[in-house]
Amino acid sequence: MNKRDSLLALKEGVRQPGYTPAAFFLHFDPVYHRGQAGVDKHLEYFRYTDMDFVKIQFEQRFPALPSIQKPADWAAMPFYGLDFYADQLGVVEGLVKAARAEALVVLTLYSPFMCAGQATSQERVVAHIQENPEAVKRGMEVITASLLGFMKECVRLGVDGFYTSTQGGEAGRIESPALFDACIRPYDLALMEEAQRTCAFNILHVCDYHDPYRDLAPFKDYPGHVVNASLDLTGGKVTPAQVSGLFGRPFMGGLERKGLLASGQPAAIERAVRDLLAASPEIAILAADCTVPSATPWDNLRAAIHASHTTGLE
Repeated sequence: MNKRDSLLALKEGVRQPGYTPAAFFLHFDPVYHRGQAGVDKHLEYFRYTDMDFVKIQFEQRFPALPSIQKPADWAAMPFYGLDFYADQLGVVEGLVKAARAEALVVLTLYSPFMCAGQATSQERVVAHIQENPEAVKRGMEVITASLLGFMKECVRLGVDGFYTSTQGGEAGRIESPALFDACIRPYDLALMEEAQRTCAFNILHVCDYHDPYRDLAPFKDYPGHVVNASLDLTGGKVTPAQVSGLFGRPFMGGLERKGLLASGQPAAIERAVRDLLAASPEIAILAADCTVPSATPWDNLRAAIHASHTTGLE
């Protein structure tokens, strides 16, 4: 099977014998965030590492809004139309045209909570949710509507799916399940359900970039054909089999984004990947728990992907 077919089959539980797909993601220098330079850098990275799908980094940050100081200020959250996303849409269009024939093209999508944090700060959003959730919801509705418009345009341009991130449910953030369910979950689901309705291959990413989770169970009903999450929780480690069983879908991950992957030698990384896959056959797509540091050598990621593709074939 080619790369497209193997991943589309994977979501149905069909795995290619002796071959584990793999993918790692990093942010490129800002000079590669837009235009043909952005398209070319994504393609260079995809082909050099031999990863199994094209994953487009989302580099369209929401502008900082000093006017949002108190919960009531969320009522004035501006709506951003498609012109706001023009640079990102240009990269999407270029990569779909250049790579869709050989691999799935998947776009990162930040959650409304994450975009609200860009408009102010993550700490301020959390404080406002705790103080006056109904006021914050007005801003979250505007952000969600903006992102939905962007998503639909990406689907029109031909993306195969989205790598949908969720934050806010980490240990020590939104401690109240009721507040999470009121101010974060509905807006996450509005985007994820649209992706699931319209796209062939979506990845649910339970993002621990800032803080770990006590439990992954609150997200088990979130849509996505594959789940990507850290195996390190505040209460201890979980296994790929446990995560896959909890979510009822293939698991993507297995490697911590720092440590050996970021600073080790390629030969050591290959050995570690072979050992990991031998011990964890439930890993359906080898990946890191989140975006790897930008300074990670591409040769390290290429070595990990090569080992993933060949373990079981010797």
